[in-house]
Amino acid sequence: MPKKARGTTQTIPLRPGASGRVAVVDPGPVSELTDFTIVRPRPAEPVGGWRRAVFTASGGVINPGPGPAEERRHELTLRARRQLPGAHQIAVTSLKGGVGKTTVSAVLGLMLAEHRGDRVVVLDANPDAGTLADRLTGEIDVTVRDLLQHIDDIEALPDVARYTSLAGRLQVVASEQDPAMSEAFSRQEYEQVCAVLTRYYNIVITDSGTGLVHSAMEGTLALANGLVIVGSLTVDGAGRASKTLDWLEAHGHHEAVARGVVVLSRDRTSKEIDAVRLREHFETRCRAVVEIPHDAHLATGGRIELGRLRPATSDAFLELAALVADDFGIAGSGPLGG
Repeated sequence: MPKKARGTTQTIPLRPGASGRVAVVDPGPVSELTDFTIVRPRPAEPVGGWRRAVFTASGGVINPGPGPAEERRHELTLRARRQLPGAHQIAVTSLKGGVGKTTVSAVLGLMLAEHRGDRVVVLDANPDAGTLADRLTGEIDVTVRDLLQHIDDIEALPDVARYTSLAGRLQVVASEQDPAMSEAFSRQEYEQVCAVLTRYYNIVITDSGTGLVHSAMEGTLALANGLVIVGSLTVDGAGRASKTLDWLEAHGHHEAVARGVVVLSRDRTSKEIDAVRLREHFETRCRAVVEIPHDAHLATGGRIELGRLRPATSDAFLELAALVADDFGIAGSGPLGG
């Protein structure tokens, strides 16, 4: 019987006699002491709905098992926890502002940090006084400019943490809030910052500035291992997302497009938009498409908290996290610009 690759996914029955199956991640070598290798598996318990009511009322004697939606969330969670052999940089970008790029960067970071045991940091590389830190921590007194000024003094993780703020388990590096200073954030400086962050963090998410021609964006594309392109379910929002792909392909980033994930926000849309046709268009060009439903909590533009998201929104971002993690450690997943 061939040996399974470390970190691969297989399916097993939910319990003896059950018709459903659930995806599980291969635990890897038995020499590694993890919850997969030393904790005895237990029958899956339903989390909510009538299944949970029956399970609770019977004292656990009757276990209907999780429903399809719970099985799907469990599968996505396991995919989001895929083992990562080294540092991985993810660029979140868009040619157009106002489509939710910063929101996607923030919630993707929160979701990965929530479900993984390694270190995740999100960097605001917007040259126009970005709002990422406002949406996550509200702390903008220390910025990426401060990190750059003291970059030669960094010798350990606590040294980096002086220039970040914390949202749950997610570390946040704020952008410079002075427009005169932020315009000077060059490709070289961006690469210096990433060299430090990838030394101490497993996952680095960059909230790129609007547009694709500024200097820092060149560095972002050159170093990124994964790409998320953000658009919306509107004529202009979807059109700009498509033009972003056109620009990337025209400048030699064919692999980035092919391996990219397109996120379409339903925060602002119309019944007159053919969402199915839009999705099909992007599915022919990229690896996957995720639709983010309208969510009142995100629409306020205030501080983002995972616990306040609608279940459908949380599931959509969990799917995005799983799709991003699907690219971890696979053959050819080096820098897209390399």
